[in-house]
Parts: sequence; structure tokens; C-alpha cells
Amino acid sequence: MARLSFSELRQSAGMTVEEAARELGYSTSTVYRWERGSTKPKPPVYRTLEIMAQFSTEKPAMNSKDKIAFRFIDLFAGIGGLRIGFQGIGGHCVFTSEWDRFSQETYRYNFRDNHPVAGDIREFSDNPDLVPEHDILLAGFPCQPFSIAGVSKKNALGRPHGFLCDTQGTLFFDTAKIIEHHRPAAFVLENVKNLERHDGGRTFRTILNVLENELGYHVQHRVISSAPWVPQKRERVFIVGFREKTEFNLKTLELPAIDEGPRLRSILDRNEDVDPKYTLTPKLWQYLQDYKAKHAAKGNGFGYGLAGPDDIARTLSARYYKDGSEILIAQPGKRPRRLTPQECARLMGFERDGRKWHIPVSDTQAYRQFGNAVVVPVVEFLANAMKPYIGTALTNNQKSSVNSVSKPVLEAVIG
Repeated sequence: MARLSFSELRQSAGMTVEEAARELGYSTSTVYRWERGSTKPKPPVYRTLEIMAQFSTEKPAMNSKDKIAFRFIDLFAGIGGLRIGFQGIGGHCVFTSEWDRFSQETYRYNFRDNHPVAGDIREFSDNPDLVPEHDILLAGFPCQPFSIAGVSKKNALGRPHGFLCDTQGTLFFDTAKIIEHHRPAAFVLENVKNLERHDGGRTFRTILNVLENELGYHVQHRVISSAPWVPQKRERVFIVGFREKTEFNLKTLELPAIDEGPRLRSILDRNEDVDPKYTLTPKLWQYLQDYKAKHAAKGNGFGYGLAGPDDIARTLSARYYKDGSEILIAQPGKRPRRLTPQECARLMGFERDGRKWHIPVSDTQAYRQFGNAVVVPVVEFLANAMKPYIGTALTNNQKSSVNSVSKPVLEAVIG
């Protein structure tokens, strides 16, 4: 792995540029030059910062009850929503991949484990040996269209099929290549609800064919709403696969009742405590009202979503930074306002009682990050439900090294 840059080390140490300047004994302007890479500090500065980062790392307790139980990797990591859930049941993250530099900054600031955050996953799927050995693979891979004619048609034409053919060029393909190479005991994939219906269901059927028939995993999937855990209607599909058969049953997993979930008041600051910059301008508020009225006249339901403290919000999207229209908070006697980024952190479950979430990026980037993220309490619920079966799977995986060889390689050897 490449050595961390000054900026990455500074974030791993949990310091702002100003704090780093004070601790290292240099001017802020000098540290900003190191941050931008226009100049480089001397080696002793790197060593000092590495020590600071090491001591800021949150290490697990070393008693027997809290020992690290398994290793996992975090692909298409975003800001780490999947990681939080599986770290919480005893897992240790050994590899992270996320291409967006602003998400990388937030991730490094909140997970100070001092391993570099890798960028483009394709560099690693081309050479999966670069990815550390792991027991569980987590991936919130983006949905991309697959240019496929269907397995049955390819059979009829005598053409080869399989993930090397059907999904090549997609980011799911890169995930599948890493699973195929490392053969983890289990994986959890997450995506938007509409993945099941994408391209008339053909995309999802191809994904399941790859995971079940090509890679040989026992796979289950289920759409889960976030409403039992946070005051937001957000549905995502989770795909869970175990290499060996287990008794885990995602379909029958009993979820908390949606109508007993929290309401917005649980995550909102008092309106009088919120910076006025989050209140809509007169021009924007008028535009949203006119837009809603225009579509209402046509019988459409398009428009803003106005919510109060006793409501459940619509789904927070990555476009929230534009106008905040899907979740506007009513302010008696005033124009409505957007959620603040910190309120979004609570709405998505990143910040909860006893867990602070740091936002080192601009409001625009923060809104994009939360709009693309997974709801953390949903993942925590799923991880805890999987925990005993992960333990069983890891025990069952202590077999001969031949089981770690992929099926295509075995077929080539056996002939």
C-alpha cells in the first residue's frame, strides 16, 4: 500500500489544518501548502503525524469478550454506513474502496484506523491479490445497466455465458471478481429498491445468477424500510450470501413495527437554534409553491414535502443540496427550512446517542453523501441478526486450501 499523504494522515489523526499547525509547531499557511501538496514536509513531520494518527486510532478492547471476530472489506464504501454495522458486532475492516474524494475525507475523519482508502475498485478487481484476505465482503455497488441478451438465448446460439460475459464493464462485475477470487464466508450487498425491477427484472436476475450459479453462494434478498429505526421512508434491497448453507433466513427475519418508529422531532434541532441560512429564500420558496401548483393542476403529485416534528420524512436524496424540496421543515410564522447536515446525520442514523458524527466537508458535499448513504440502524439490525451465522460460517470455513480455489480454476485443473 502507498504511504498516506499528509492530508490523509492529518485526517486520520482527527485534526483540522489549524490544529495540525498548532500541534506540529508550524504556521497555518505552511500546513495548507503541505495539505495541497504544493510543498512537502520533512520526514520528521511525517513521523510525528503518524504517531499522532496511531494514538488517535480507536482500537478494540483486548479482553476475550471484545476480541475481533472476523475481517471484512468495505467496497463502494461511501462514508461507511455498512462498516458501522459490522464493526459493531466485532468485525475489523481491513480494506476500504471509495472513489469520491469528498467521501474519502469524511470516511477517514470518522474511521481513524490508519489504512489508506483506495480509490477506483477496478484497479483491484483486475488484480484481486491486492485486496487483503477477508471473511466478509460489504458492498453498496452502484446499479448500472447490463448489456445482455439472456442466458437462454446465448445457450441457443452456442455462446458462452456467465459473469465474465454478462456483467463485464459494470461495477457489479468488479465486486463479483473479488468474491470469485477470495471466496469470503459471506457477503452483504446493498442497493436501491428499484434494482429488482431494473430493465424489466433482467438486471437483478443476472446478479442472482452470478452469485448463486456462477459463484455458488446461498443467496437471499429482501427490501427493508428504514421507518422502524429512523423517521424516514427509505427502502433498500439487501442481498445476503453465505458460501456454505446456513439456517439464516432473511425473509422471515422479524422487523420492528413501522408505526412504532420514531418521528422527526427525535432528530430535529429547535428551529430557533438553526442557522438562518437553512431557511429557504423567498424566491426559492415561491418557485417550489408554483411548481407544486402547476403539477397539481395536471393531476400529478410532484412537489415539495413539508414536514413537522410528528411526521416521517420522505427519502433523503443526493440532490437535496439543490433545493431541499423532498424534506422541508415547517417553521411557524416563517418560510420552511432545509435539514441541517447534522440533522441529516441523525436522520440516517450515523449520529446517535453516544456516537458523534463529524462532517469535515461543505454542506453541499454532506447532503450528497447522506443522500447516497445507507441507514445505519438498518445495517446494525441486519448485522446482529447475521452474527451467530457468521460465527458458524467462519468455523465451517476452516477447511483445506482447495476450497479457496475458484470454480473456474478447479474446472481447469480437473479438466
